[in-house]
Amino acid sequence: MSFGREIKRRLQAAVPPLLFLALAGYFVWSATQGERGLKSYAKRQDDLKLAQQDLQRAQAEISVWERRVAGLRTSHLDPDALDERARAMLNLSDSNDVVVPYGQGKRLY
Repeated sequence: MSFGREIKRRLQAAVPPLLFLALAGYFVWSATQGERGLKSYAKRQDDLKLAQQDLQRAQAEISVWERRVAGLRTSHLDPDALDERARAMLNLSDSNDVVVPYGQGKRLY
Protein backbone atom coordinates (compact mmCIF):
# COMPACT_ATOMS: atom_id res chain seq x y z
CA MET A 1 0.00 0.00 0.00
CA SER A 2 2.76 2.44 0.70
CA PHE A 3 4.00 2.01 -2.87
CA GLY A 4 0.58 3.13 -4.24
CA ARG A 5 0.49 6.10 -1.88
CA GLU A 6 3.96 7.14 -2.98
CA ILE A 7 2.95 7.09 -6.66
CA LYS A 8 -0.24 9.01 -5.91
CA ARG A 9 1.68 11.61 -3.89
CA ARG A 10 4.27 12.09 -6.64
CA LEU A 11 1.59 12.41 -9.30
CA GLN A 12 -0.23 15.03 -7.25
CA ALA A 13 3.06 16.89 -6.84
CA ALA A 14 3.84 16.68 -10.58
CA VAL A 15 0.45 17.78 -11.97
CA PRO A 16 0.60 21.54 -11.13
CA PRO A 17 4.07 22.08 -12.66
CA LEU A 18 3.04 20.11 -15.77
CA LEU A 19 -0.11 22.22 -16.14
CA PHE A 20 1.96 25.37 -15.72
CA LEU A 21 4.47 24.16 -18.36
CA ALA A 22 1.65 23.31 -20.76
CA LEU A 23 0.08 26.75 -20.25
CA ALA A 24 3.45 28.48 -20.69
CA GLY A 25 4.11 26.41 -23.82
CA TYR A 26 0.76 27.44 -25.27
CA PHE A 27 1.52 31.14 -24.73
CA VAL A 28 5.01 30.78 -26.22
CA TRP A 29 3.58 29.04 -29.28
CA SER A 30 0.87 31.66 -29.60
CA ALA A 31 3.41 34.49 -29.31
CA THR A 32 5.44 33.13 -32.21
CA GLN A 33 3.05 31.18 -34.43
CA GLY A 34 -0.40 32.51 -33.57
CA GLU A 35 -2.65 34.93 -35.39
CA ARG A 36 -1.04 37.92 -33.66
CA GLY A 37 2.40 36.34 -33.24
CA LEU A 38 5.83 37.35 -34.44
CA LYS A 39 5.56 35.58 -37.81
CA SER A 40 2.23 37.25 -38.53
CA TYR A 41 3.72 40.60 -37.51
CA ALA A 42 6.60 40.15 -39.96
CA LYS A 43 4.17 39.23 -42.75
CA ARG A 44 2.03 42.28 -41.99
CA GLN A 45 5.14 44.48 -42.14
CA ASP A 46 6.01 43.05 -45.56
CA ASP A 47 2.45 43.64 -46.74
CA LEU A 48 2.64 47.20 -45.43
CA LYS A 49 5.85 47.86 -47.39
CA LEU A 50 4.24 46.52 -50.58
CA ALA A 51 1.15 48.66 -50.00
CA GLN A 52 3.31 51.75 -49.45
CA GLN A 53 5.17 51.06 -52.71
CA ASP A 54 1.85 50.69 -54.52
CA LEU A 55 0.69 53.96 -52.98
CA GLN A 56 3.83 55.77 -54.14
CA ARG A 57 3.40 54.41 -57.68
CA ALA A 58 -0.25 55.46 -57.69
CA GLN A 59 0.58 58.94 -56.41
CA ALA A 60 3.26 59.33 -59.10
CA GLU A 61 0.77 58.27 -61.76
CA ILE A 62 -1.81 60.68 -60.38
CA SER A 63 0.67 63.56 -60.49
CA VAL A 64 1.53 62.73 -64.12
CA TRP A 65 -2.14 62.71 -65.09
CA GLU A 66 -2.86 65.89 -63.13
CA ARG A 67 -0.01 67.63 -64.95
CA ARG A 68 -1.33 66.42 -68.32
CA VAL A 69 -4.90 67.47 -67.52
CA ALA A 70 -3.73 70.83 -66.23
CA GLY A 71 -2.19 71.46 -69.67
CA LEU A 72 -5.63 71.13 -71.25
CA ARG A 73 -7.53 73.50 -68.96
CA THR A 74 -9.21 76.48 -70.60
CA SER A 75 -7.45 78.97 -68.33
CA HIS A 76 -4.03 77.73 -69.45
CA LEU A 77 -3.70 75.74 -72.66
CA ASP A 78 -0.38 74.00 -73.19
CA PRO A 79 0.41 73.94 -76.92
CA ASP A 80 2.24 70.61 -76.74
CA ALA A 81 -0.63 68.90 -74.92
CA LEU A 82 -3.14 70.39 -77.36
CA ASP A 83 -1.06 69.24 -80.33
CA GLU A 84 -0.74 65.74 -78.88
CA ARG A 85 -4.47 65.40 -78.26
CA ALA A 86 -5.40 66.83 -81.66
CA ARG A 87 -3.07 64.40 -83.45
CA ALA A 88 -4.41 61.47 -81.45
CA MET A 89 -8.04 62.37 -82.09
CA LEU A 90 -7.60 63.21 -85.79
CA ASN A 91 -5.15 60.36 -86.41
CA LEU A 92 -2.62 62.72 -88.00
CA SER A 93 1.15 62.91 -87.84
CA ASP A 94 3.86 65.48 -88.40
CA SER A 95 6.45 65.08 -91.17
CA ASN A 96 9.16 64.73 -88.48
CA ASP A 97 7.28 62.02 -86.56
CA VAL A 98 8.24 58.38 -86.76
CA VAL A 99 5.16 56.31 -87.55
CA VAL A 100 5.01 52.65 -86.58
CA PRO A 101 2.04 50.93 -88.22
CA TYR A 102 0.13 48.32 -86.25
CA GLY A 103 -2.16 45.70 -87.64
CA GLN A 104 -5.90 46.09 -87.43
CA GLY A 105 -7.17 45.31 -83.92
CA LYS A 106 -3.75 45.78 -82.31
CA ARG A 107 -4.17 49.34 -81.05
CA LEU A 108 -2.00 50.58 -78.20
CA TYR A 109 -4.79 52.49 -76.49
